[in-house]
Amino acid sequence: MSSNNPGFATLAVHAGAQPDPTTGARITPIYQTTAYVFQDSDHAAALFGLKQFGNIYTRIMNPTQAVLEERVAALEGGTAALAVASGHAAQMLVFHTIMQPGDNFVAARKLYGGSINQFGHAFKNFGWQGRWADPADPESFAAEIDDKTRGIFIESLANPGGTFVDIAAIAAVARKHGLPLIVDNTMASPYLIRPLEHGADIVVHSLTKFLGGHGNSMGGIIVDGGTFDWSKSGNYPMLSAPRPEYGGVVLHETFGNFAFAIACRVLGLRDLGPAIAPMNAFLILTGIETLPLRMQRHCDNAMKVATWLSKHDKIAWVNYAGLDSDPNHALQTRYSPKGAGSVFTFGIKGGLEAGKALVGGLTLFSHLANIGDTRSLIIHPASTTHAQLTEEQQIAAGAGPDVVRLSIGIEDPEDIIGDLEQSLAGI
Repeated sequence: MSSNNPGFATLAVHAGAQPDPTTGARITPIYQTTAYVFQDSDHAAALFGLKQFGNIYTRIMNPTQAVLEERVAALEGGTAALAVASGHAAQMLVFHTIMQPGDNFVAARKLYGGSINQFGHAFKNFGWQGRWADPADPESFAAEIDDKTRGIFIESLANPGGTFVDIAAIAAVARKHGLPLIVDNTMASPYLIRPLEHGADIVVHSLTKFLGGHGNSMGGIIVDGGTFDWSKSGNYPMLSAPRPEYGGVVLHETFGNFAFAIACRVLGLRDLGPAIAPMNAFLILTGIETLPLRMQRHCDNAMKVATWLSKHDKIAWVNYAGLDSDPNHALQTRYSPKGAGSVFTFGIKGGLEAGKALVGGLTLFSHLANIGDTRSLIIHPASTTHAQLTEEQQIAAGAGPDVVRLSIGIEDPEDIIGDLEQSLAGI
């Protein structure tokens, strides 16, 4: 690459990768190994003491994983990244790094149903409290903050409704209260939105979705924006206090603007262990190479499908920010001018039973609990991904009984629409 700032598509193909120095292999190899030979005792001691960077054990780091981390950090505009086993694992390590028992964080109510469960139930076992705010009302986050609050969490593009969030307005609340803003950017990908440019401090992804893009590999990633002062308040001892397991090293003091990524690796991943498999890192890297091409096709196809559905007499409403009539359209054009994403919801007349009939009559669409595949996907959230929630919670999350969620793939749009048309005709 030239010394100038390379473009997004160039970074998607090249960032973090070089030909293998030993073999000359152009594609990043799959380093299918558990451990790495030390040069000598002093080299091993330097690695274990955080005095030198290098590979120790694949639970903590791996050369294939390292290329993936550098590439996603470059695409998001961050200082460093840590790839892990899943999006849920990424969220767990983020909060493990900033929270102590008795602490709380404030999260948007409109989130992926699995995140609502993780925050509302599983995190209680760590003594962490999740509080809820309205992503359409930035001041509702401020109302939930107290002296034990340690962060704010939102999705840039909310799942399942495809609702854009005013990141900058919520970032202003976070800054005012001295808190990091954590943004799940899974649904948008950095091709559409780069949250760090709008005031976020940390970005997380489920690599399983659009970044990998082919529905074949599980993974998650944490991107450190390098923008938050972890030492100022004294509320983040994992970063600002001496770490006894590393001879008293103060991570923020030692590693500066990539200290958060280091802390997640050497204090979280090391001990909790949700490591990404080298094969998965390789497959996700391969997927990222076509991210800009795929995301634009996803957006273009979704716009055509949403427009068609909005005119269908068996559809009550369509929630897609790309439509001029959508109340979220202004936020979409501000934050994501390239498109409104692949995932959106609509309401089918006839409610629950009609939704089931629609899903059952499709042949091209796959009925499964995933998004971000090259294939078009469909699900009825109230009976699947959000089934563990009460009906009131489902409605609050944009997943009420009449809601159908689509993840539009990269097939020919005429075929996608044709499949929906023939199934709707049978209802």
